[in-house]
Amino acid sequence: MSVNAPADPCPQLPPSSLIGNPDAFPVLRKWHFFNHAGVCPLPRVAADALRQYADEASAGAYLNTTWYPRLARLRAVLARMINATPGEIALLKNTSEGLATVAAGLDFAPGDRIITTAVEYSSNMYPWMDLALRRGVELVVVPAHTRPDGTIVVNEADIETELAKPRTKLLAISHVQFATGQRMDVLRLGRACHSHGVLFCLDAIQTVGVLPVDVVAAHVDFLAADGHKWLLGPEGAGFLYVRRGVMDRLRPPMLGWNSVRNPFAFGTYDLTPKPDASRYECGTLTVPAFLSLLASVELLAHVGVEVISGRLKLLTDRLAAGLLDKGYTVVSPRENGRWCGSIPFTRHGMDHPAECHRLRTHHRVELVAREGRLRASPHFYNTTEQIDVLLNAV
Repeated sequence: MSVNAPADPCPQLPPSSLIGNPDAFPVLRKWHFFNHAGVCPLPRVAADALRQYADEASAGAYLNTTWYPRLARLRAVLARMINATPGEIALLKNTSEGLATVAAGLDFAPGDRIITTAVEYSSNMYPWMDLALRRGVELVVVPAHTRPDGTIVVNEADIETELAKPRTKLLAISHVQFATGQRMDVLRLGRACHSHGVLFCLDAIQTVGVLPVDVVAAHVDFLAADGHKWLLGPEGAGFLYVRRGVMDRLRPPMLGWNSVRNPFAFGTYDLTPKPDASRYECGTLTVPAFLSLLASVELLAHVGVEVISGRLKLLTDRLAAGLLDKGYTVVSPRENGRWCGSIPFTRHGMDHPAECHRLRTHHRVELVAREGRLRASPHFYNTTEQIDVLLNAV
């Protein structure tokens, strides 16, 4: 089966055949692409899934299609990636919608405390800031610290101190911080949440699919992620995990025809919600985007998270060591399991946006400027030779 056959989106090839393969990853023909922590290029199988949908929809609308059984398969693959069950997976547009669903669906009272950190992406700040403004919730922001070597960390011990205080209801953090590249110790924090009766909400957009995520081991109650970064899917296709044991505490903040137990009982109105996480899907899904995401996550599942994680460690270790040798400060901590697939780095006096433009226009190297530093985020299919191109170009 070829790598671009839409009927079976998972190429039956050994992982080594995917590395540096422009047939599987067409972006390799034009770019040294290192912005998977931002917006990814689609692999061939994901683009083919979109084309297949367009062909089917144009030739026969919804007739004789297998779209919805395939979406059930998507729930199952996503669930396996995080050690959940398919009934705990809601298919939503993006991480922001998932986090906003949690913020709007839980009951908070004035004086309740929500804990987060000072280095979160905006999608994991605005819902909680809004609750503080409208509901009188106390939003506690745990600060980050710059260590002597230039790395930036939030200490888990500081978070644990806040979790132990009265009226703490929720911890909302990112598994990997978008700008500092710190991987938080979610097993430690999950145990602390569990022991204090605090709900745990995890933004896992920077880890799902490429680093191990286990919602059971980490006592995670809610997890949100989008498909357009490390999952190699299109924009507009994400998911929300809701632990079954807390599902009845999270009411659907937007109730639509697709949220209720009998959605096709037209003319009979019954507000009883569906028995699983699909109750958080208000209406019709963006089918082509989710079919494309299915193709990508099946590709990743075929390679395996442990294999991908090992490959990312190899590539980012090479990149971090090379940057340090050239006199750059690598902001992301790399020790004791804190490493991730992103390498934020900087040098005093550098014009970061100008450097991004220079790399893009003169070297076909794509990375981004974030929070006063550059950030490079390769994926498993990138080559060591591409890492060396980046190191020679900066």
